[in-house]
Formats: sequence, C-alpha cells, structure tokens
Amino acid sequence: MPQGDKRSRKPVEYLLQGTWPGAVLDDHHGAQVAQEVAVRLKKAIDAQGWTMVEASRRTGVDRLTITRVLGGHVWPDLLTIATLEKALDVDLWPGREPGNPPK
Repeated sequence: MPQGDKRSRKPVEYLLQGTWPGAVLDDHHGAQVAQEVAVRLKKAIDAQGWTMVEASRRTGVDRLTITRVLGGHVWPDLLTIATLEKALDVDLWPGREPGNPPK
C-alpha cells in the first residue's frame, strides 16, 4: 500500500499551534486520531498512577514505544493500541461507542 508523503511525517509535525498533545493540528485525520490516542493513553496511565516503566511492564509494550506515542513521534499501530486497551481496560481509539471495547 503506498504511504505517500503524509505518512512520512510524524503526527506531531501536523501541529499548527500549541504543544502536543493538546495542540491545534491541521485537518490531517490520521494525526488527529494519533493525538486523541495519546491524550487517552496519558489519562489512562495517570489514572493508574503508573510510571512509564510500570506501564511498559504491565502492558507488555516497550517503554520507548509508549513514550513515542505519547509524544506524537510515531504512528501508533493497531496491535499496540489493542494491547494497551486490553491492559488498561480503556478505549483509546476515538469514535468508538463508550463502554463498548472490543473483546
């Protein structure tokens, strides 16, 4: 599948104003989804009271990967999102019906 030039940029590179993840982005839908995943992930980790090391240990997702998703430096892949959702028991993907995570 061709990736095009939009995928060659990191989500944070679509920032127009402010700082990630609370920044105003251009209308690139993928970057907006990545931003919302980062916001929800940060809230979920904070709600657990976990450090990044603890989040990595408990979810099985590499600490650097979590840090890079939170910072908008990578496009979070589906396996990473699904793994984090299951371990944290939260919906990270925007637009899903609240309280209806995949089983």
